[in-house]
Amino acid sequence: MTKTFCQVFVTKDHDMFKPIEGNRPLNALHLRRLKKSINDHGFLFMPIVVNEKMEVIDGQHRLHCVKELGLPVYYVVANGYGMNHVHVLNENTKNWNAEDYMNAYADMGRQEYVRYREFRSAYGLDHNVCMGLLSGSTTGKTVQERFKSGDFKVKGYAKACEFAEHLILMEPMYAGWKRWTFVLALMGLVGKDGFALSEFVDKLKLQPTALVDCANVEQYRDLIERIYNHRRREKVNLRY
Repeated sequence: MTKTFCQVFVTKDHDMFKPIEGNRPLNALHLRRLKKSINDHGFLFMPIVVNEKMEVIDGQHRLHCVKELGLPVYYVVANGYGMNHVHVLNENTKNWNAEDYMNAYADMGRQEYVRYREFRSAYGLDHNVCMGLLSGSTTGKTVQERFKSGDFKVKGYAKACEFAEHLILMEPMYAGWKRWTFVLALMGLVGKDGFALSEFVDKLKLQPTALVDCANVEQYRDLIERIYNHRRREKVNLRY
């Protein structure tokens, strides 16, 4: 038997709705992407959820967009809903990934993100590697937070490109050439006395099967040192 669970209402009186206290502020990037989607594909029927006080539980970005575009808003009333339900809905909503942020900021004309997108497209590296190389930082969480907030800064673009060029040369010898732990280990060795990326690539060509997956950065450094010192009269200590 089919039963009516709730009614869907429609109105053009956008001002009858209000934000619920404690909800996250509107995300400008999310608004931009949502408005573009509506313009490109038309309005998709997806009602917002409000409580009996007309506080928005789910769909504050949709409400803002249809108000700006002069479109009607569809809504359902969930009596008794509050901030705890807002949190549950947010937790079950797909979060933006790094590519979403990259494209959104780049499309807005942020030059740091335009260069970032060009770099990633040119070398085909994953986001963790690109963020690490272009920011010059290995503290992933901090870099990711800046990337999401729009504060990402590119430092040493030419050096990042040079590093990426050498990295690509390793692809025929090592399938894991893009692994973050491997790249992290190499990044930590650049600038170290006695170590040169070009020489490491040459040594790797002499031992094309020597480089294998390692569990962590320390193991990679140990392996890189052994490969680097192959047939070398003056051994170089790369682990300390």
